[in-house]
Amino acid sequence: MRTICLLAPLLLLLAAGMTAAEEASLIVTGARVWTGDSDTPWAEAVAVRGNRILAVGPAAEVMAMRSADTRVIEMPGSFVTPGLIDNHTHFDRAAALILGVNLLDVADEKQLAMRVREARDRLPEGAWLVGGDWGAYESWGQGSTGQAMEERQTGPFLPHREMIDPITPDNPVLLSKWDRTLYLANRLALERAGARCDWEGVDCDAQGRATGRLTREAAARIREIIPQKPMSQRLAEARVALERLRGFGVTGIHDITSAEQLQVFQELERRGELTVRVYARPTLDKWEQLAALGIRHGFGTEWLKIGGLKGFVDGIMGNSSARFYEPYLTSGERGRWREMMQPPGNMERLLLAADRAGHWPQVHAIGDEAIDTILDLYARVSEVNGPTDRRLRIIHTQVLRGPAVARRMAAMGVIAEVQPYHAIDDMRWMEERIGERARWAYAFETLADAGVLLSFGSDWPGTNASWYPANPMLGIYAAVTRQTLDGEPAAGWFPEERVDVKTALEAYTVNTAWAAGEEEIKGSLTPGKLADLVILDRDLFSIPPAQLKEVRVLMTVIDGEVVYEAD
Repeated sequence: MRTICLLAPLLLLLAAGMTAAEEASLIVTGARVWTGDSDTPWAEAVAVRGNRILAVGPAAEVMAMRSADTRVIEMPGSFVTPGLIDNHTHFDRAAALILGVNLLDVADEKQLAMRVREARDRLPEGAWLVGGDWGAYESWGQGSTGQAMEERQTGPFLPHREMIDPITPDNPVLLSKWDRTLYLANRLALERAGARCDWEGVDCDAQGRATGRLTREAAARIREIIPQKPMSQRLAEARVALERLRGFGVTGIHDITSAEQLQVFQELERRGELTVRVYARPTLDKWEQLAALGIRHGFGTEWLKIGGLKGFVDGIMGNSSARFYEPYLTSGERGRWREMMQPPGNMERLLLAADRAGHWPQVHAIGDEAIDTILDLYARVSEVNGPTDRRLRIIHTQVLRGPAVARRMAAMGVIAEVQPYHAIDDMRWMEERIGERARWAYAFETLADAGVLLSFGSDWPGTNASWYPANPMLGIYAAVTRQTLDGEPAAGWFPEERVDVKTALEAYTVNTAWAAGEEEIKGSLTPGKLADLVILDRDLFSIPPAQLKEVRVLMTVIDGEVVYEAD
């Protein structure tokens, strides 16, 4: 009798022509579905069973997999894509800025006090308030095209500790200017460090009272007494950052991950709170420690794994330290090489060793000389170590010397890991600094035409000079229009480098999955792959490009579970 009762549900399914394996736990219908699968790019509905895609196709066929326990999500007029994968984040910095203090667009007393007060109220009682990077947009406002230089202020904003002392009686504060040439400490931080006016680098007024302004060297002495951030605060920061990503439809990140942040991700996974898949990227100089533990590229789980190792060739455009063949028009200098390039031959040794140990080097290069240099080094790795499945990337790939560089990248199979929002933020000062060379800055279409695999992301939260949002819709908008969020310039900045929506969407999904060696489990809505998908409020392919920045996420599904629903 017990056996008959257990078999009854199965017999009913068989009678209906459907096996238990074909029963969906979740169905999304009523939307236009872009699958990312070149064989069947379009569909009407998606069925999920557990954490995998069960079926994608016509609504009638997919709905035939419905059972009494199936959750059916009907979204008329919406648009479904595979889960969006961001190729470049600094999750711990973003999390700290969201929960802590973000001053990138602050350059006056009122805004400074407001942001510090808000951060004080979000952080645990007595926590240190650090960083902030005030004044990044002081000379060029956010959204500036740089075509007509904006009127400069009479002088840079010089904050005083009296602006923040009254609102931070219990929280020590050490804030930084965006270029790290100046810092601001409050009374409590100065007292705890024992800072006095006879310290070198401590600014004091005529009455011998500290203004709170410090040089880099004096700030370093105060930083020495800042306690390590407790795990409870790191988890709190991570939770607000995860919430932000869920709301933007981001289901995966390729993150520049410190050892401390890796512990946070592990703890979140253990608790079942990790709602983004993490491809964690330690730095290239860690290859030996990883090799000693037997860890190669891809070690981990579908939620958290060791990805490529990040190297650095040059600096950044934000502070004119990216390396060029010709000098900057503004400084007369050519930029600088990073520490990994020293002594001569060090980068080659790191690349060869990491590659032999089974890791995939992924190296930051921004200026035209830096990009050519890393291509030379990658060619050396392939020559010395021989053929293997190595998916080498140039991180940022910002300023090519010309189209021949794109053709060389394509011939070598090197991936362009780019962040489109850079183009519409950096245009405010790019031409002023490098002149005609800006024509080959963020050359997305040139790279795509040459056959280079494009991978898109955000660089969230940005550098100390810029704020880059995590919203992939803004990245797609930037790549398709090359306009600021205010729609300038009207034709786009170097409009010949615009790409179409399909290219941009592939660069956020299938291409970035392939770049990580995860094309078998993610990147497209294909039966058997992980059930990561996003529902948007409008069809990206049918709206005017100017509306791309206004697209909103209605629902985010990861591992078959709805992790975000819009109100």
